[in-house]
Amino acid sequence: MESTMGGREPTAAHREPRRFDPGWPVRPAIQGADPGARLPHALRGTGARRWYWGGAFSLLWITTFFGEILRADRSAVVNVMGMAVLLVFAAAFLVAAPLTWSMGMAGRLGVCATLFALSFTLVPWIGLSIVGLWTYVGVIVGMAVLPWRMTWVILLCLSGGALGATVIAAGEWDDSLLFLPAIVLSISMMMAAFARNLAAINQLRETQDTVAELAAERERSRVARDIHDILGHSLTVITVKAELAGRLIDVDRDRARTEIAEVEHLARGALADVRTTVHGFRGVSISGELVAARAALDAAGIAAEIPGATDQVPAERRELAGWVVREAVTNVIRHSGAAHCRIRLDARGIEVVDDGCGPGAGDGAGSGIAGLRERVEASGARMTVGRADARGGFRVRVGW
Repeated sequence: MESTMGGREPTAAHREPRRFDPGWPVRPAIQGADPGARLPHALRGTGARRWYWGGAFSLLWITTFFGEILRADRSAVVNVMGMAVLLVFAAAFLVAAPLTWSMGMAGRLGVCATLFALSFTLVPWIGLSIVGLWTYVGVIVGMAVLPWRMTWVILLCLSGGALGATVIAAGEWDDSLLFLPAIVLSISMMMAAFARNLAAINQLRETQDTVAELAAERERSRVARDIHDILGHSLTVITVKAELAGRLIDVDRDRARTEIAEVEHLARGALADVRTTVHGFRGVSISGELVAARAALDAAGIAAEIPGATDQVPAERRELAGWVVREAVTNVIRHSGAAHCRIRLDARGIEVVDDGCGPGAGDGAGSGIAGLRERVEASGARMTVGRADARGGFRVRVGW
């Protein structure tokens, strides 16, 4: 049985209170399939093949029963029939464990009961010596990973029955009669513990796979959010400056050239930001974002009221504040139609207010504000959006 230790079956899928009932999914890809689809995989899987090798090795002990069948004074045909029945029992033992890996609780109990009942078909040939086969029954009970209490009850009953049968066969009590029941109980409990350890290991492996998938999904979301924030802001400013340069080209060529140069600079900066975002090394500062916000608002013809110092913002919140300025100012330029924008900073939060159309007409509640909210909540801060009281425009407030 040692050769089963490297297999991925059985697998523990869930744990109920005070019970261990994994449900035995054979492979995650077919957990939702019907039993008819799971059964062939259970019998041919990698874990099943390893079990066959270990189980076949353990069946060497069963050869002693062939000698017992042949020693009886019966016809050759009857002896051949007895050996055939013994071979059927051996084959049933080999497939029993993989079968339980594709079944629910009732199915696993049914497999164990069937193997136990099959041992009684050998009574005409070996009599009460069939208790020697109950070790194999106990192994299957252990490998089925039934709830611990049920496992103990079944195995104690099995070993108790073995003790009773050996006493009846011997006709009198002797301490040596405890040997066989002790073997049935100890080997069966050892396999039950082994199966649970294997199931727990496989459950841990599946949990690690799930954690890896969640980490990959989180990284994809981060990259998507960051690229949106970077390109959304940069392309908005580039669009505004390109439109301004187009209007100035026939009026003030020098200023138009300046605007085109700034467009080129912004495009190169956006490209660099995208590259560093993919590698996860990009940083954002509130000071740099305030400078960029003033330039973007001026280019859009929006009067800006921006603080000159950022000392009051806690150091651990300055990157988050920078993201708020970037996304909120982009939202003002794109959606608000505002003439004035004000940014306020203090030790408890940041606020961006405009005097534009306000929420309802252009609240920017798409992926930009939604992505900003995810970032804010992930940092443990709070974000509120709504209508600005005094100006009647849109307000974004993030507090920490």
